Amino acid sequence: MKWVRWSHKWLSIVVGLQLLIWLVSGFYFNLMDHEKVGGNQYRQTPIQQSSINYTQLLEAKHILAQAEPAISIELIHLLGRPYYLLNHHKGLYPHFKNRYSLYDAYQGELTELSEEMVKALALQTYNGSGKVASVKLLTGPIDDFAKQKNATWQVNFDNQVNTSVYVEAGSGRIVGHSDDDKRFADFFFMLHFMDYGGQGSFNNPQMMFFAFFTFWLSLTGFIWTVHLAKRGHYKRL
Repeated sequence: MKWVRWSHKWLSIVVGLQLLIWLVSGFYFNLMDHEKVGGNQYRQTPIQQSSINYTQLLEAKHILAQAEPAISIELIHLLGRPYYLLNHHKGLYPHFKNRYSLYDAYQGELTELSEEMVKALALQTYNGSGKVASVKLLTGPIDDFAKQKNATWQVNFDNQVNTSVYVEAGSGRIVGHSDDDKRFADFFFMLHFMDYGGQGSFNNPQMMFFAFFTFWLSLTGFIWTVHLAKRGHYKRL
């Protein structure tokens, strides 16, 4: 019985601490400003004013003939110009691992997003007064968007909430906006969902281990209670 009492006492501390964290983070969720925590304080929908000149537009078959084998091809607009977006390795969701190539729909040239193009794409979705402070390409884990698995440009603005706009390097897709308000909320989401590994999901090993610890805490508590009852510690008054 000694190991049952020992494990029960220590597990009660571990489980109790996490329950306290859930309580505090849940309390914060009820107090937070839901308009700000999305990181979209200075986000706007870009207005597409371009039209396709079909007399100059290359047919998709000409692009497919010169490109690597593709799973899908899509005609998109970037900065007022049409491009063919080819996906050579398609993930289940856009933030999953994908491998894109981008071709100018008029000239048929393979295009890679330059720093200036990325900056212009970010500015299309930004309506704040801050200016671009820095632009950098991220290929590893992205703290602000943990689920994003593809190389992504980070465009940082020097406003009061330190807005960052994320542009996917292969496709030009706007991954999202983030700022200090969102990062502060993300910290509490991380605590609440036990996402200590930064996976961007509650379906993680920590949550599974905690479920097992809670079950074991209940089981040892039950065993300890039965043991005490057999020894006569619960007497009728």
